[in-house]
Amino acid sequence: MPFRNAIRELESARAKMLPVDPAKSAAALHTLARHVKAQDRTKPSNQAAAEVESLRAALKRWFTYYNGYDPLFTWWAAEPYKTADSELTKYAEALKQKEGGGIRVGRDRLLSELQAEMIPYSPEELVALANKEFAWCTEEMKKASREMGFGDNWRQALEKVKTLHVPPGHQPEMIRKLAREAEEWVESRGLVSVPPLAKEVWRMEMMTPERQLVNPFFTGGEVISVSYPTAEMTQEQKLMSMRGNNEHFARATVHHELIPGHHLQMFMTQRYRTWRRPFSTPFSLEGWALYWELVLWDKGFARSPEDRVGMLFWRMHRCARIIFSLSFHLGTMTQKECVDMLVERVGHERDNAEAEVRRSFESAFYGPLYQAAYLLGGLQLRSLRRELVDSGKMTERDFHDRILRENLIPVELMRAALRGDIVEKTFQTSWKFYE
Repeated sequence: MPFRNAIRELESARAKMLPVDPAKSAAALHTLARHVKAQDRTKPSNQAAAEVESLRAALKRWFTYYNGYDPLFTWWAAEPYKTADSELTKYAEALKQKEGGGIRVGRDRLLSELQAEMIPYSPEELVALANKEFAWCTEEMKKASREMGFGDNWRQALEKVKTLHVPPGHQPEMIRKLAREAEEWVESRGLVSVPPLAKEVWRMEMMTPERQLVNPFFTGGEVISVSYPTAEMTQEQKLMSMRGNNEHFARATVHHELIPGHHLQMFMTQRYRTWRRPFSTPFSLEGWALYWELVLWDKGFARSPEDRVGMLFWRMHRCARIIFSLSFHLGTMTQKECVDMLVERVGHERDNAEAEVRRSFESAFYGPLYQAAYLLGGLQLRSLRRELVDSGKMTERDFHDRILRENLIPVELMRAALRGDIVEKTFQTSWKFYE
């Protein structure tokens, strides 16, 4: 990419606050656009496409810094910049190895990403692990189904649970009730320290219909965003949204988003070892919230078989995320097969399944391992819990408080910190956390 250094030099001069020459900048942009246009587009490469998009973002930062603030710069550079930006966009799109709106990264990239995330398993081993966990979920679903009077037909039990939703307009009230219940549950059992301010400052918002196209459920943190039908949705969309956000599904995930999950996690990581933020990984970020789903299941958080169905639905969903996301990137599943799997094996509403797959592969925010990181990170933390809490070396509260104060570093490094291990520069991942 002969244009790479040209962009970096422009951005470097801006960062050093050197005077800009508008006419020379326009000439540089014109040359840049010609170089990009001349690039070979016959050999797709997702890594190259990502590099082009990164360079395009750098060029945009450079242009935005001067545009409008320096009238002469805008007069000279605005049109050449549009041309250069357009050529970079077309080049990046041409390089992408696409299927639908998604981009397959391939096995080599997955192995590289797993090494960087300190996960000493191959993609194929992780798919096998997820299928094993899925089989366990299916057997537990059958147990709950029998208690509900549906025998081994757990899909009928799931359909029954989907009808147990609140009327339109009452979802925020239900979410608040479930959030307070989870807070009281973990505090009364001494599982983790919850600062009073953390309970006070979380807030709620309702998702727009547009956002629900890529996230049909919750997102959380200091602000929990709630999906539920809006007036402009079609009748079918309204029913799917209500069925997919029923009370028992919600009870299994509100604590994931707020306390003891993401909100408590974000509250603490803003206050402890904040210099570690650049090393954040979804295996610790999403793994922490998912870990609590495992803990609450083991400790009997479910009040009824309907609650257990709700919790198992999401656990199946996490297994499926590993299977379909890695399989897609390995080239063994298409996006349509990913959607079909969520509908047929997990029991998703089809619109919700399509939104989930769209979110997984078409959002720039999510890397190729992000969807797998939920359950895998949770299993890492559960394994560490067995090592340190079940053995009597730490109390549950101390264990959880220490993790929150380590910030969002890879879980294997959290393990080293909690055990007091010395980590050398030559450290290589080796922790086989799944039994």
